[in-house]
Amino acid sequence: MNKDKHKKYYQSLTRNMILTAIIVSFTPMLLVICILLQQFRVSYHEKTYAHLSELVQKHKQNIDSFLNEKLANIRFLAVNNSLETLNDNEFLQEKLSTLRRDYGNVFVDLGIVDEKGVQLAYAGPYGLENAEYSDADWFKKARRIDSFISDVFLGLRGYPHFIVAVKKNEAGRDFLVRATIDFMAFNSLVQNLRVGKTGYAFILNREGAFQTNPAMEYQPSHRGYEFFWTAVEKTKNKILITRWQDDVGMENLYAVGSLKDGQWLLIVKQLTADAFSDLKRMFNIAVIIFLIGGLGIVVMAFYTSRRMVRRIRRADQDKENMNEQIIETGKMASIGELAAGIAHEINNPVAIMVEEAGWIGDLLEEEEFAQGENLEEFNRALKQINTQGKRCKEITHKLLSFARKTDATLKDVQLNDIVTEIVSLSAQMAKYNKVSIETQLQKTLPYITISPSEMQQVLLNLINNALDAMEKTGGTIQVSTKISEVEAEHIVIIVEDDGPGIPEANLLRIFDPFFTTKPVGKGTGLGLSICYGIINKMGGKIDVHSTIGKGTRFRIWIPIQK
Repeated sequence: MNKDKHKKYYQSLTRNMILTAIIVSFTPMLLVICILLQQFRVSYHEKTYAHLSELVQKHKQNIDSFLNEKLANIRFLAVNNSLETLNDNEFLQEKLSTLRRDYGNVFVDLGIVDEKGVQLAYAGPYGLENAEYSDADWFKKARRIDSFISDVFLGLRGYPHFIVAVKKNEAGRDFLVRATIDFMAFNSLVQNLRVGKTGYAFILNREGAFQTNPAMEYQPSHRGYEFFWTAVEKTKNKILITRWQDDVGMENLYAVGSLKDGQWLLIVKQLTADAFSDLKRMFNIAVIIFLIGGLGIVVMAFYTSRRMVRRIRRADQDKENMNEQIIETGKMASIGELAAGIAHEINNPVAIMVEEAGWIGDLLEEEEFAQGENLEEFNRALKQINTQGKRCKEITHKLLSFARKTDATLKDVQLNDIVTEIVSLSAQMAKYNKVSIETQLQKTLPYITISPSEMQQVLLNLINNALDAMEKTGGTIQVSTKISEVEAEHIVIIVEDDGPGIPEANLLRIFDPFFTTKPVGKGTGLGLSICYGIINKMGGKIDVHSTIGKGTRFRIWIPIQK
């Protein structure tokens, strides 16, 4: 339950760190991109509008200059020639040829029209001598002003054209000197104006009629005409830039300027999507950069957060382990105090026991016991009591050493002697558990300087553990010593049994303090831990190998001092 709680805590911590890292990283990047895009959008709009305005203004001036120039040519002809001269068809033909030579095919024909609308003289390809214009709209408008430029119309010839005319008064009579302007020459001034992929230009008059052929189909609604004229009048002869949705739902960008003294409109139309295509492309690039950067942020957030949480988890585990070590240290301190008390309590009866054994030995030397049948057995028992009393004294000394951190007594010993003694001591218990203890000792082992009681404690602990493991099944314990072939300058002691073995899961913890698989009250879990500490203090090492159902083998390496 506690493990699941910790797992959920670290998962929650990871999520929170990832979200925090993503939000903290994404927010400034998103703000910067939005601000830059907004500034770029405003700048790009201003640039596009300025470009269209400049383009329309330039072509507006060109078209107005074209119209005024043609009107000036006719005015010059009217002012510098008398009516009698102008009424001469040959003279008009000569002037038309001159104009065509100077200006190309812009001038189609020339004519002189009286106040009744009758064409008195004509020069041109259509044979319009004596043509009647009294009902023509352009004639009615032209006779009221000094100079006039008509809208584009079909007229008598059935072909689009427009008229430029100048009124001339002579002998109390009004006459019109007029010229037809070639529509194609005029139309090319506007039709060649292209903007982007979809932008084109055209001219409309007050009635909404085209004065040029648009490059693409365009049918503006009546509402559109009114909007353009009203909006342009408010600009006071400035270029109007506006965005407007047409009747088919497409949004277009319009640049509009007035021509011919406000009688015509020059309109440049372009799809908004085309006009701002670079802006859209920049937006797409920004989105791609944002996505790539965002992906990098997410990946780094996941990687960094998970790595930091792993470190936090390790730190928490180290903290828990340290707390456990502190607790175990407290336990060990308590055990040390208990061991010191037990050692003091045992020392007194053991000393009395040894003294009494010595007194009994003195008694057996008296004559009445000297001839006894069991004297030899009594002497053997007293010797064993004396030996084990000394051993108890050494063990209590070890307990005191463990409790008070005093150094154990070091002596030059022969390991085989210690092994033989411990095996002899454990033989009775082994026999009781139906276990036989066998030894295989190398005779040429050198002396080593160690604490005999500590080595006895290690060997006794290993043999007792083997006996406990085989108390129900019986078996064999083999203790051997030899010069190590693996570790140079080391003696190796092997304690091996054919008991039930140790589960693999327990092998990693077998030397941990207080770890035991024995029933409660039978084991403290300190034996192998103390053995491990003793061997390490000697500069050696101990390992274990076990197979379930086959047995367990402990190996101890003790360095040989030189």
